[in-house]
Amino acid sequence: MPPVTTTATAAASTSPEVPADGLVVVVKQDCPTCRLVAPVLGDLGATVYTQDDPAFPPGVAVRDDTDLDASVALGIDVVPTLLRREGGRETARAEGWDRATWRELSGVADLGADLPEWKPGCGSRTHDPAVADAMLVRARGHELAARRVELAGLEDEAEALYDRGWTDGLPVVAPTPPRVLRMLAGTTRAPDEVVAVVPPNLVPATVEKVAINAVLAGCRPEYLPVVLAAVEAACAEEFNAHGLLATTWGAGPAVLVHGPIARRIGVNAGGNALGQGTRANSTIGRAVQLVIRNVGGGRPGEVDRATLGQPGKVGLCFAEDEEHSPWEPLSVERGVPAGASAVTVFASEGPRGVVDQISRTPESLARSLAVALRGVGHPKLAPGFDAVLVLSPEHVAVFDEAGWDRARFTTTLAELLLLPPEELARGADGIEEGMPEPTRPHPKFRREGLMVAVAGGGAGKFSAVLGGWVGGPGGSSPVTRIIEEA
Repeated sequence: MPPVTTTATAAASTSPEVPADGLVVVVKQDCPTCRLVAPVLGDLGATVYTQDDPAFPPGVAVRDDTDLDASVALGIDVVPTLLRREGGRETARAEGWDRATWRELSGVADLGADLPEWKPGCGSRTHDPAVADAMLVRARGHELAARRVELAGLEDEAEALYDRGWTDGLPVVAPTPPRVLRMLAGTTRAPDEVVAVVPPNLVPATVEKVAINAVLAGCRPEYLPVVLAAVEAACAEEFNAHGLLATTWGAGPAVLVHGPIARRIGVNAGGNALGQGTRANSTIGRAVQLVIRNVGGGRPGEVDRATLGQPGKVGLCFAEDEEHSPWEPLSVERGVPAGASAVTVFASEGPRGVVDQISRTPESLARSLAVALRGVGHPKLAPGFDAVLVLSPEHVAVFDEAGWDRARFTTTLAELLLLPPEELARGADGIEEGMPEPTRPHPKFRREGLMVAVAGGGAGKFSAVLGGWVGGPGGSSPVTRIIEEA
C-alpha cells in the first residue's frame, strides 16, 4: 500500500476558492477512475472540484473548476486526488484510488467496500496540451510587457510577420505569449532585466525582448542563456556592432559556444559544424541577428551597408570541440575558467575551406595554413582583418602527435605570418593594392587578432578560415562572456 503523501511544510494557497480546512477532492468526468469513485464522494464530507463537467459527479455538491484555477492552486497532477488541508496548508494527499489510503486519510472505516482495492488515476486536465497555453498566459501573462499585435483572421501568419519587417527573409516562428513565456522559462533572469543596449539605434533590450526574437528564430528555451550571453557580447563597446553593420564589408557577428552547455543543448562541434542541419547552431546565431535587426534597427539597405554580405549574416553559430581536442580550449586561453560555459562573439565572413591532405609534419601543415590565412582581406594587407582558424580533428592530430601544443602552434603561425615589406608594397607583383612604402616586416594579424578553435568531423583533412573585419580600435575585437545558467 503506498503511504499517504504528507506535505506539512507546503506553502499556503492564496486562492480564496480553496478551503483552508477539511478534505478536498478533485475529479473530472472524462476519467474512468473518477467515475469509479463517484459513488463514495458523498460519504467524505469533502469539497469536490470538477475539472470538466459541472454536473459531475451527480448527486454531489460540486464546485466548477473548468477554469482550473483551483487545480492549479492545489498543484493537481492526477485525478482523482484526495487531500487534507489544515490551517490553509496541505497536510496529506492521495492520488488515484487506493482504498486503504483513502480510508486512512478520510477516517471513514468502510469507505469503498464495493470498489476494487486499487486503480490508478488519470492525468489532470492542467496537463492537457489543449489548455496548457491558455493556462500559462493566464498564470504568468503579467510578466510580458511587449506590445500585442493582433492578426486578422484571414492573415497568413508567416506572410504577416514578413510584411511587418520582423524577419531576415526566411519564415519565422510567431512569438505568441505562450511561446514567449515558455522561452523565458529557459532562464532565471527577470524578464524586465536589460541585457544590453543594442546598436545602431541604441535601444535597451530586455530579457523578454531577446526571448521574443529567440522565438522568432526558432530557438528552444534551453538555448536562451546562450543567446543572452551572445547578445551581451555583440553589444559590447569593443565588439563595435554599429561599425560592423555600417561597413560595406560583408562580415557579421558569429557565435562560438564553449563548455559543457554546448553538449547539453546540442550545439554541433562535429561534422558539418559550420553548416546546416542542427537546430541549435541554426537558431542561436539567427536570434542574435534578429535582436540587432528588430530591436536595434540594423537592417540591410539601411544601416547595414554591406556590398555583398554573405550567408552567415543570417546567423552563424558552432561549438568548440573541447571533448575531443588535444589542446586546452580557446575559452581558457581567453580567460574563462576551465569547465565553465561561455560564448565568444567575433566578426566573421563566410567560411573558406583549406585543403591539405598530404602534409604529415607539423612544419609543412603550419606553412599550408599560414598561406591560406594570408588571403584574409587581401594577401598584401597586414595587419588588417582578424580571423578565426577552425582546425579539423585530422589536422590538429598532426600537431598533437608531434608534441605541439596550442601555444607552440600559434607562435609558429605568427612567425610564418610575418610578411616581408617587398611583398606588401603597393605595385608589388603588379598589384596596386597593398601597403604604402613598407620598410619592415609586418604581421598579418594584430596580437590576439587570430583565434584558433578545434571543430569538425572526424574524417577529412580539411580546415576552414573565417575571415573577420578590421581588428582593434576603430574596428571590432572578439568578446567572450560567461553564460549565466539557470
